[in-house]
Amino acid sequence: MSKIDEVKTELSELRRKIRKYSKQYYDDNESEISDYDFDMLMMRLKKLEAAYPELITKNSPTRTVGGTAQREVGVLVPHDVPMLSLQDVFSEGEIRAFVDNVLAHFPAAEFVVEEKIDGLSLALRYENGVLARAITRGDGIVQGEDVTENAHVIDDVAQKLHDALPYFEVRGEVYMERAAFAEANERQELLGLKPFANPRNCAAGTLRQLDSRITKERRLSMFVFNLQRSDGRVFSSHTEAYAFMQDQGIKTIANYRVCRTAEEVWAAIEEIGVRRGSLPYDIDGAVVKVNSFAMREELGVTAKAPRWAIAYKYPPEEKETVLRDIELSVGRTGRITPTAVFDPVGLCGTRVERATLHNQDYIDSLDIRIGDTILVYKSGGNHPARQGGAEGQTATEQSPLCDTGCLSRLWRTCHTRSRYGGYALSKSCMSGTDREPSPELRQPQRDGHQGLRSGCCYCSCPCRIYP
Repeated sequence: MSKIDEVKTELSELRRKIRKYSKQYYDDNESEISDYDFDMLMMRLKKLEAAYPELITKNSPTRTVGGTAQREVGVLVPHDVPMLSLQDVFSEGEIRAFVDNVLAHFPAAEFVVEEKIDGLSLALRYENGVLARAITRGDGIVQGEDVTENAHVIDDVAQKLHDALPYFEVRGEVYMERAAFAEANERQELLGLKPFANPRNCAAGTLRQLDSRITKERRLSMFVFNLQRSDGRVFSSHTEAYAFMQDQGIKTIANYRVCRTAEEVWAAIEEIGVRRGSLPYDIDGAVVKVNSFAMREELGVTAKAPRWAIAYKYPPEEKETVLRDIELSVGRTGRITPTAVFDPVGLCGTRVERATLHNQDYIDSLDIRIGDTILVYKSGGNHPARQGGAEGQTATEQSPLCDTGCLSRLWRTCHTRSRYGGYALSKSCMSGTDREPSPELRQPQRDGHQGLRSGCCYCSCPCRIYP
């Protein structure tokens, strides 16, 4: 195979993967890979297309924006102002190049540096001071979904402005704080439904579903980060628009910094990186924007992104440590979650000594053992990975739950419903997985219906309380 054929094959595979993962992220509200891994795929595609421009296709992921507009919630609405994506960069050098390029054209330019919230983009349109319509990003160019009914029940969305401008459109990010996400997943488990993978997916699915009562119950949040269009009042800068929005009761991104040099911009990005671990919500980067609207107009946009803004994506921070224990916690529904306990390390400005291991399959995939040297990295959450070191002790060799050492089988089988509607344990922890539960294991469910519970007969295994 020739060199050019190899490049064509790699380009085809990269585009296929990126389209698949983009659909999962934007349309299906789920993802098989991390944001960082997706960014690396996109970076590789851009690098190849830059080296072989003759192989660029019109429908390449580098030429498209977002996902597709769906019809899950309401009608599709045309965008008044395109909701473009931002160019992602991953190094200090790229940030400096962006700032220096702007300053070469506008020596007096100011830059606003602010958090990049990990959520779902939403445009809010106010007519005569009243919220008239809320629209998702959709395809980013032509149309998005009307989710106005759901926006009405989000506490952070201002329903009426103090100044009744004829038309005022802003763009922001809908997200979930980690505490609200934990509550939503706990309720999913109580209802016997699949838990959400992360706060972003949960927020996106919640905003785009039909029942606004569920939207209100899940406590979505929103920050506004840009003025899209204003009729009846002229603004000269991003910070001036922010000040007006705050006076109107619109919640904007807090703790932004105005900078004038590349050094100041990079210092602001580093500052956000230090505090991101202590924020109650997830961020996936920092955004650098030109403050002046007149300068933005002159800089213009590409087919996909504005030239006056850029997004810096933080790499997953990782530290080496030693795994000391694997603890098991039992939720209200009886779901068992293993947690890694390790020597404390500092990640993103916070002290970390615990990380979820999700389930036994995840533990098996890592081949992680007590006593192993592991890498812990933070990218929206704490994640362990085996680094090497002496052979440790597996969790199944010393189960704190019962004397049979059945932890591995316990996790796998507790998610298999028996014919009686409860959960069955492995035979090593129960005499007959399909036997009818004893009367003391019968308990009423939350909706008032009588339910059956199966449990371990021979040890104090928490699985006996599975609904």
